[in-house]
Amino acid sequence: MRTTFLSAIAGALLAVASTCSHALVFAINEGVTYRTTNDEIRAKYTAIAADLSKLLKQPVTIEPVADYPSLRRGLAAKQYDLAMVHPAHLSIEAIKNSGYTLLVVTKGFQQYTANFLVKPDSPIQTLADLKTNSLGLPDEDSITAWMVRATLRDAMGADVQQVKYVHTRYQDAVPFFVDNNLTKAGATASGGVIKAWQTKGGKILAKSRPVPIKHVIASPNLTPDQAAKVRDYLLGLDTTDEGKKKLEPTKYTGFAPYSQADMLSIGAWLGL
Repeated sequence: MRTTFLSAIAGALLAVASTCSHALVFAINEGVTYRTTNDEIRAKYTAIAADLSKLLKQPVTIEPVADYPSLRRGLAAKQYDLAMVHPAHLSIEAIKNSGYTLLVVTKGFQQYTANFLVKPDSPIQTLADLKTNSLGLPDEDSITAWMVRATLRDAMGADVQQVKYVHTRYQDAVPFFVDNNLTKAGATASGGVIKAWQTKGGKILAKSRPVPIKHVIASPNLTPDQAAKVRDYLLGLDTTDEGKKKLEPTKYTGFAPYSQADMLSIGAWLGL
């Protein structure tokens, strides 16, 4: 009888230990329109993952997820305990449909804006003039493409269905489309691409409303206390020299709070 009791206690303790020590998965997505390897991504977040492991008293592993369909499925199945999600629409879908919580957004990316590019001598003067014309833009499931479609819908109404979209994986290919008359206009949210376009005399026809991107969200698998600890940690990273050093590999300056209700409102504008 005593042996049976002790075995039961040992089994219970083993189950608790197993639950407490299982690795938490921190998915990282940096978009589909940029070129970064998985090893480079893991290296960027090594120090942050180590801190989170200590904070949550569980191992935290970095899992790069570049493919949007895979990211969408993983979020829907709650496979990721934490996720850094570049495309706002996938983050919003996870918050709206899968119980994720918005923890923070990334500083420097709160005003992500799609710019519409045309040649200086283009006859296209307004977004409405894009009716029946061709527009080069990134991947159709990129956040830029979602912003472009919402902006054109607001400007053109039903006529938006007549715009001819030409998609490319990488944002820096968009100016090439316009320069070589493959499309009449282009759309990009890449700051570097926009700056280079303007530097050489290219014209900005219009801009979308800004959308914060690169959200960190927490799965409902985390307790409210765990989520709050992660939020506080991320918000405090740029307040110390040690924290700033851990941010350096990511190229981000820090993280900022953002209203989840306001984010869901942006989702409604996007058409989610």
